[in-house]
Amino acid sequence: MGRWRPPRVEWCQGPKAGSAWRGGFANLRPPLAMKKPLPVSALLSRRRFVGQLTAGAAALTFSLRARAQTPEKKLGVAIVGLGNYATNQIAPALQLTQRCRLTGVVTGSPAKGRQWASQRGFSEQNIYSYETMARIADNPEIDIVYVITPNALHAEGVIAAAKAGKHVISEKPFTTSVADAEQAIAACREAGVMLSLGYRLHFDPFHRELKRIARERDFGELTTMTGSNGFRMAKKVWRAERHLAGGGPLMDMGIYCVQAACMAADGATPVAVTAREHPKTRPEIFEDVEEGLDWTMEFASGARAELSTSYSANTGRFRAEGAKGWVSLEPAFGYSGLKGETSRGPMNAFGVRSQQALQLDDFARCIREKSPTIVPGEMGLRDMKIITAIYASAAAGGKRTLVKT
Repeated sequence: MGRWRPPRVEWCQGPKAGSAWRGGFANLRPPLAMKKPLPVSALLSRRRFVGQLTAGAAALTFSLRARAQTPEKKLGVAIVGLGNYATNQIAPALQLTQRCRLTGVVTGSPAKGRQWASQRGFSEQNIYSYETMARIADNPEIDIVYVITPNALHAEGVIAAAKAGKHVISEKPFTTSVADAEQAIAACREAGVMLSLGYRLHFDPFHRELKRIARERDFGELTTMTGSNGFRMAKKVWRAERHLAGGGPLMDMGIYCVQAACMAADGATPVAVTAREHPKTRPEIFEDVEEGLDWTMEFASGARAELSTSYSANTGRFRAEGAKGWVSLEPAFGYSGLKGETSRGPMNAFGVRSQQALQLDDFARCIREKSPTIVPGEMGLRDMKIITAIYASAAAGGKRTLVKT
């Protein structure tokens, strides 16, 4: 009698052609060539073996279910620059997010940093100055750096965050020059980190509906666009200083009109612009930046956008018309209270509690899933090329100027 051998275990991974699928461990069987019945001890051994496998599978299933029910760890966000927008918009938004949380700051004021840590519940060890920002690289509690400094310092902050190995959000405008935008994008690419922009309106339901209407041609191609965005600046602040802001209301408020026109053109970039600066009524405030600006954007399709921005008038509207109807947003660009309608009636969209919370959560999702953001650095670079052309046209007295691609 030959030596007894234990049964061969086969785990069928899927249905076989011409056979009924029983799956998993149901396909455990002894080899067909075995002629003699198995000893009792072998049967018991086999029973214990199958029981152990079944118990293991059950434990694995329970573990996976428990893991699925466990809340995902929130990504840590450090804010660079603790001005008005960081204080009154981004910090409150981080209290509403599902995927990220505030874990640090970079500031030129240690006292303000300690106040933020105390009020918002993160460690004082996560307070950095602009000179020590590189040390964020050693902090596992920080996954994302949100740069909200004056415009001219955006590129510097983005590059520093990228070198620290952190994913980055830059507030708009991305930079104050095309060259700076290109350098910031290159730094993020080289560091292997994701870069997104603070274009909050891409997450607002009304603007998402505008994009859908343009994409699906509800009213045909939207060929005629008009819009304006601005407010009355009461006193001179850094936004009216060229060395910090890079320009006047075009950089701050007009960029929303640029964005809306590109949305209505289904993401297209204009091929040319024409621009004229408004006469200055308060030169003591707008010494080296425009007080207001009108410009036209021409698209390759033939669509045109007539747009305006100002630091002397409160306005915020956008309208786009096609051969079969129109869409209008007013108020169009605020943090809340937006309204929209179309030639068919009120727009089927609802306001949200925080555009910024949606923006932040979406970027955290992109990082987790390794998927591209809908507001990448390349979009900011595109806008800087458009803005550069607008300023060049205005400086040339309204000369038609091509947008470099």
